[in-house]
Amino acid sequence: MAIKIKSASEIAAKYARVTPGRSGDYEDGIQATSPSDYVNATTVAEPNYERGVTQGIARKAFGKGVRKAGDKWRDKSLKHGPSRYMTGTGDAAPDYEAGYAPYREVISGLTLPPRGPAGDPKNIERVRVVSEALRKAKVSS
Repeated sequence: MAIKIKSASEIAAKYARVTPGRSGDYEDGIQATSPSDYVNATTVAEPNYERGVTQGIARKAFGKGVRKAGDKWRDKSLKHGPSRYMTGTGDAAPDYEAGYAPYREVISGLTLPPRGPAGDPKNIERVRVVSEALRKAKVSS
């Protein structure tokens, strides 16, 4: 006997109607989760994450997903992005500062070789010094 189930459009309509009213439940769930709960659950899940990523790479899921989505990213970004970008970037300033500060310290402590005239290959050496120092800081943190 076949399972009776609503159509995809009926399910989507209910999702669109009911889910926005659940923002309080969303917030309550976040508030009820302690930082240690999150860290512990994430640590336990790390091997599953690694297996999932490896399997995704093997079946080339990333590229397939991009091709399947097409321009969906553009449509959603234009519809929701600008207003979220404004509030999100403003709210993120302290995190941005904290995340950038160690790299700023690395850059400020460098001594670069002298600058050459425009197009001089010596100028690439300046880029190499900065690039290597920033990479070293990233992988050692």
